Amino acid sequence: MRRTGADLDRLAETESIFALANGWVGWRGTLDEGEPYGMPGSYLNGFHERRKLDYPEGGYAFPEASDTVVSAPNAALIRLWVNGEPLDIRTGTLRTHERVLDLRAGVLRRDTEWISPGGHGVRIRSTRLVSLPRRPVAAVRYEVEPLDGPVELRVCSDLLANENVPQRSDDPRAATVVQDPLTAEARRSDGLDGVLVHRTDRSAQRVAVAVAHLVDAPAVVAVDGDCTPDRLRLTLTGPLAPGERVRLTKFAAYECAPVDGTPPDELADLVVAEAAAARADGFDTLLAAQRAALDAAWRTADVELDGDPELQQAVRFAIFHLLQAGRPDGDRTIAAKGLTGNGYDGHVLWDTEGYVLPVLTYLAPEVARSALRWRHAHLPEARERAAELRLAGATFPWRTIGGRECSGYWPAATAGLHVNADIADAVLRYVAATGDTRFLAGPGLELLVETARLWHRFGHRSDDGAFHLFGVTGPDEYSALADDNVFTNLMARRNLRGAADAAERCPEAAAALGVDAAEVAAWRAAADAMAVPYDHERGVHQQSAGFTAQPEWDFANTGEDDYPLLLHHPYLELYRRQVVKQADLVLAMLRCPGEFTAEQKARNVAYYQPRTVRDSSLSAAPQAVLAAEVGHLDLAYDLFAESVLQDLADLGDKTADGLHLASLAGAWLALVQGFGGMRDDQGVLSFDPRLPRRIDRLAFHLRWRGHRLRVTLTAGEARYELPDAGPEATVEVWHHGERLRVGVAPVTRPMPPVPDAGPEPPCPPGRRPPRRA
Repeated sequence: MRRTGADLDRLAETESIFALANGWVGWRGTLDEGEPYGMPGSYLNGFHERRKLDYPEGGYAFPEASDTVVSAPNAALIRLWVNGEPLDIRTGTLRTHERVLDLRAGVLRRDTEWISPGGHGVRIRSTRLVSLPRRPVAAVRYEVEPLDGPVELRVCSDLLANENVPQRSDDPRAATVVQDPLTAEARRSDGLDGVLVHRTDRSAQRVAVAVAHLVDAPAVVAVDGDCTPDRLRLTLTGPLAPGERVRLTKFAAYECAPVDGTPPDELADLVVAEAAAARADGFDTLLAAQRAALDAAWRTADVELDGDPELQQAVRFAIFHLLQAGRPDGDRTIAAKGLTGNGYDGHVLWDTEGYVLPVLTYLAPEVARSALRWRHAHLPEARERAAELRLAGATFPWRTIGGRECSGYWPAATAGLHVNADIADAVLRYVAATGDTRFLAGPGLELLVETARLWHRFGHRSDDGAFHLFGVTGPDEYSALADDNVFTNLMARRNLRGAADAAERCPEAAAALGVDAAEVAAWRAAADAMAVPYDHERGVHQQSAGFTAQPEWDFANTGEDDYPLLLHHPYLELYRRQVVKQADLVLAMLRCPGEFTAEQKARNVAYYQPRTVRDSSLSAAPQAVLAAEVGHLDLAYDLFAESVLQDLADLGDKTADGLHLASLAGAWLALVQGFGGMRDDQGVLSFDPRLPRRIDRLAFHLRWRGHRLRVTLTAGEARYELPDAGPEATVEVWHHGERLRVGVAPVTRPMPPVPDAGPEPPCPPGRRPPRRA
């Protein structure tokens, strides 16, 4: 991904797009000099500060505090002065200025030729990486050389704490910025190396960052260092003649721990050793290891899309950021923005299990397992929340960083119970795809059991024997406190049956959790009796009970400037009308495909498409999948394009706060589940592929039961193979209802023509995605 020119009006957006991360450390793609910037950020997974939540009118079980991500000390900074004038792309003359995010090498490169206001020219090249193989390590190589004549240089490599972060107040979805969140505890400076240790006051976390340098410069260049509580600086000064060069390489290591855990000096020693080891190995070794890690990842993760070069590259951009968002070790999860920005306060939402893990389960299953183990590690907080709400089992938070509910918006924080089912669904899909029985008998079973217990206690039996879930908030945030939300009910049914099946597969582990035959039978009975609202007069499922009887939204008097509706209309008006923020009933058909007939899916898509305004980036992908399934391929392709271009085109004007990882994951789902027709319902892998006119060929891979399955689709044929398997290895898949045994030898089948789906269902006025055809 390449950008040229100063691009000053898109700095924050570019910083998100060019962010580098490894699931533990994240550096936004700011300029080396630190200024100008849109929003600086240097993040550690889970590192945050706590703030008090104030309510005009409090209520029982309202969270008293929220957590928000804060920047760790920033080690990416390298500032430059040329003959006393600071390099600033807003001044002087830019001959060239190019920045490139290399998706193969996993680095951010920069090449700038700048003439200072005083007429002195230099060329600056830098390469930045956040190491995928080495969890704590990030590094940058920075080179300066004169252009036309001698110059006097000053190069300052900074490690800076409490960087100024601008506060945004124009959007309730923007992050709350905590100014100066870090308190200095310790510092050391020794020649080319140093370390800073800080702590947060309210969340009681400690962070240590060490830097180690290599300097390659003419002998006349002097090297000096200084250290203050919030800044460590190495300074190079001296003359540079044409043909000479200064190269400064900085290796950084990050670690954090609870204040009552690792002492400051011990944490400092740990990161000092990591930074020194990275320097001893060298920058080129880090580059080679980064490329090797990505080569291995791309063998499974790459998607080949012939026919639309722009979207081909956009898909690879999306996958790259998914690959660097999580880690297979460390039991950490993935926030809604990953480590690319502070949007949503750095919170983990249901997006992770609802969108991101369904992709990583098939591309990087170890990362999905790590994220689920993180949820399991926070079961104690979820049990406490359930007890506080007078419920059973566990109630997982709507928004969180450290396991506790962080949202003061109670219709979601209290009633958005489908988060439980999303987590259970992610567990079931992971186990089905990997066959990881050890995980199932351990963390997976406990997650399934405690989430199932919530539903059984929360549900209500009516006189006719139906099992109801009253007063819940489903995925659609323009509806709240509804009865029998279909998505929630069907996902709860899947949760209950999955817990029952798992308990019977792992009887000893289940018994240790207090599960007996009576509880398993009660779960199955509740699942079998689950209410699923249906409007027989209109022939469609109701998003929630009574939804189709509500007043319609007045689209005739809604202008393009009224979107997103939540910023221009009261929730009271939104909640009582048939207007949908994001896929809800449509998402239910994607997650639980066996619960709907083909005819029901087609009618539901036709009914809900005109009422869904897509004011959330979560919506386009599931709508694309279902549009493809029912035969509206042009609409599906345009929705896929919206999902994959969400950040590259900044469609929601929110990319500055960080990337929309769920939308990027949704692009993969739109391709593989939409046009590839992949479904994994009940542990069976099936494909019903169909290609839109713009795609000449689509190829992708999946990890399934320890094998790498390659699927290649052309206009008339589907090809399945196991490129890495031995002669005896096979995988069972279904192709348009036909059972196949796939091995190393390719199996090909024709793709039946797509049935005529009739006229394309309209979108709300002004809300149809742009046509790419």
